[in-house]
This record gives sequence, structure tokens and C-alpha cells, in this order.
Amino acid sequence: MSASQLIIFDTTLRDGEQSPGASMTKDEKLRIARQLERLKVDVIEAGFAAASQGDFEAVKAIAEAIRDSTVCSLARANDRDISRAAEALKGAARSRIHTFIATSELHMEKKLRMTREQVLEQAIQAVRFARNLTDDIEFSPEDGYRSDPVFLAQVVEAVIREGARTINIPDTVGYAIPELYGSFIKELRERVPNSDQAIWSVHCHNDLGMAVANSLAGVKIGGARQVECTINGLGERAGNCSLEEVVMAVKTRRDYFGLDVRVDPSQIVPASRMVSQTTGFVVQPNKAVVGANAFAHASGIHQDGVLKARDTYEIMRAEDVGWAANKIVLGKLSGRNAFKQRLQELGVQLASEAEVNAAFQRFKDLADRKAEIFDEDILALVMDESAGSEQEHYRLVALSQRSETGERPHAQVVFSDGDQEVRTESDGNGPVDAVLRAIETKVQSGAELLLYSVNAITSGSTESQGEVTVRLQHAGRVVNGVGADPDIVVASAKAYLSALNKLQSRTERVAAQG
Repeated sequence: MSASQLIIFDTTLRDGEQSPGASMTKDEKLRIARQLERLKVDVIEAGFAAASQGDFEAVKAIAEAIRDSTVCSLARANDRDISRAAEALKGAARSRIHTFIATSELHMEKKLRMTREQVLEQAIQAVRFARNLTDDIEFSPEDGYRSDPVFLAQVVEAVIREGARTINIPDTVGYAIPELYGSFIKELRERVPNSDQAIWSVHCHNDLGMAVANSLAGVKIGGARQVECTINGLGERAGNCSLEEVVMAVKTRRDYFGLDVRVDPSQIVPASRMVSQTTGFVVQPNKAVVGANAFAHASGIHQDGVLKARDTYEIMRAEDVGWAANKIVLGKLSGRNAFKQRLQELGVQLASEAEVNAAFQRFKDLADRKAEIFDEDILALVMDESAGSEQEHYRLVALSQRSETGERPHAQVVFSDGDQEVRTESDGNGPVDAVLRAIETKVQSGAELLLYSVNAITSGSTESQGEVTVRLQHAGRVVNGVGADPDIVVASAKAYLSALNKLQSRTERVAAQG
């Protein structure tokens, strides 16, 4: 690897998925992985193979499908996790095992209940074992930034000696300050005699809003040559370092960083949209690079300046990150081939011709109700189609509702419950409330509604599809459901049933954090 090359390690499908409610199905993960490959990220952390059978199957499917990026699985520092990761990665063109163990005094004492000597020995044994299964091993000392530098250097030196070729120093709890974090990495590398035998990596959380700044300080001051990040900064708590911000910072300020990235920036916005629509985590309008207002100018002075010369107020071009590149409009006269071609351009690969035909029929149905169909609409209907897969227990069949001034709204809903069709009705405080109450009277999930959010999929028209996100909590589990439809009430019913489907899927996960 060139000294001027910065490796982009995307962990949207692993650390990003740890956001409450952001869990994804295997098909959803595979779709996002294909988009990450189009984005040309260097490493895709596909999941945590030992966490559950579902995670194992997702990592396996991604490993077999992706040819241009390295596919990685996380594993705790034990033989079972590492073996499981290796098994899931068998079909990969290039694979990596990413193993970790905590090294801070707080984590060792309170969580692991292990001594320094025990942690050191387990780290050595884990890397030694993994080295027999793959040549590409990454090691992370969890809570590394809050670890004693002397002990941390001892652990890192030992795992490099055993064959770890990437050393990641995570700021697991988002505690770091840029200058201090950069210096920490630099001094740690100077303490480790064999530090030149590994690529150093940074993995920063955003609890104090400095994940990107800390990561870039780790690169510039600390000499790291890999950044671990997620699309839209997705991740538990306040999230992770944002891939789009790191990539465009390095590209835009190459005069300062002097580094190259392999990422194709024109695929950034499509990736952002896909992750947002899949997880239901809406991107804030003022989010850097991918927010709806990222390239909007409201001030008259700014507008005048941009019209005269773009670089007066724009340091990046919107089309360079994918804002303008994919603006294509399809309508009801568009044929199947045009639709199929657009799916390919959007990075969507459906499993069979039958699925393509089903998605095309939904497209034609939508085109009868909506004059212009944009990329966002296509992604939404494909996501909606995937929600109707055989694993789904509940599915909306029909809905009618009545709402008028001075009268209490009333809804009638028909939905499938397994092989049965259920009819139900209820009043409510509004049409959406009436629909959700009607569904709940039959399902009786007992779930608590944590979030109800409506977002227009495309802007500038009242005929835009509405995208509804519903977040439910039950028995300690938090799930998101997403539904899209030109009718907000219908979208709400779809979203609620989608969330109920996820609640019913009792896939157990093992919490892991790098």
C-alpha cells in the first residue's frame, strides 16, 4: 500500500446496525453491501458472524457476492467467534477477521473481570489462532483511548508479533479531543518497536460531536492510514464517524492531508439514501455532504455569489457527491427495460426475474397515481417489495378510513397474519391513530410507540410519496419499521406492520463494540 493511500473501512453493516432499531435483514444488508462496493470502499465490515445465525448468514452472503472490496467479520478474542467468522468468510475474494478485547482498566475490571496478564494472553492467543485461518487480521483494543499507554503498547507489540497487520485504536465512548487523540496515536506508535509492520487505524464515536475531527487528527497527527466509519454517521448512541465527511474532507483538502482515497464520491448520496430508507434513520437537512440543504443557498448575498462564481460559497460540487448524477424521472410510459436499467444504476440487484417483475408491477401501480417517479421512489418501492418476502408475518391488504371535522376518525384495516386474513376496525384521535389502534386490537403486541416520523421521499410536490418511520419497544427490544406510499395513512400502516414483523423475529444478537 502507498504511504499516501488512506484506507476506508466501512462498518455501517456492523457498528451502524447497533443503533436501536437499525437492524437489517440479510437481503437489506446485501443490497447495501453492493452499494458500498460501487462506492469503492476498501473494507466492508459485514457483521459479527458469531452474534446470531442471521448475522452469520448475512456475512456469508456478502462474502460470496462482493468481489472488489475486502469483506470483514468482527470476532471477540476467542476461538469460537474467530472460527465462526472464518467459516462465514470462506467464499470471499478477500477476507479479514477483526478481533478485539478491552484494554482499559475500567473495562477489564468491571466488564471482563480479567487481569492485565489474562487480557494480554487472550489477545495473543486470539491473533495466533486467527493467523492460522487468514492472512488479514485486524486487532482492536476496545476502549483503547482510555487505556494505560504502557500496557496498551505491550498488547499491540505482542499482537503485531503474532501476525496482526492492522491495529485499530478505538475511541469507543467518544471521549477524545482531536489534538490529544492524534498525539495519543503518534506516541503509541513510537512506543511500539514493531509499529511499522502494521497499518494503524482509527475508530471514533461521536458522543461529543467530534468523531470526524478525532479521526482526521488520528490520520494527520497520529499517522493512521485507515479510518473506520459509517454511512450517514449511523451508529449506537450519537453515532460513528461519517464516511462522507471524512472522504470529502480528505479529497477537498488534499493540499493539507496529502492523501488519496479510492472511494467514488459520485456514489455517496445514493449510498446515503439507501441506508436512510433501509433503516428509517432520516438524514438531518443540514447534515454535511448528504443533507438536503448541504448545497442550498438561501441568503441573497450567497445566491448572487454562487451565480457569479460557484467557488465563492461552494467548496465541493453537488454533482461530485451524487446529488445531480442520478436525477432521472420515469413515468407510466416507461418500459420494463428502462426500469431494470435504473435498478442496476442504483445498485439494486434483485434475486430473480420474478422479483424484478413484481417490483416493476409496483412501479406501474405507483406511476398510475404519481406522474413522475424519481430514484428515491424506486428505492422505496423496492424496499417495500423486500418487506413482502416470505419471512414477513404481517402484511397490509386493504385500508379505508373516514375523517371529518367534528367527528371522531374511524379506520377499517385488512392485513394478513401468517396464512390468515384479519379484518379489524377502530376509532382514534386521528386517521393514523385509528389505523394503528385497529391493527393493535388484533395483534396485541403490547409494544410502546417511541417514534412516529413522516418524511417526504422527494421534495417540491404535494404528490410526493410519504415515508413513515415507526419505532417500537417491547421487552427491551427496539425496532424500526418503514413504509412508503403517496397516502400517508397507508404508509403508516405499512410502517407499523413492518415494525411488528421485526419484533416477531426473535433473532438474538450479541452486543459488540469496537
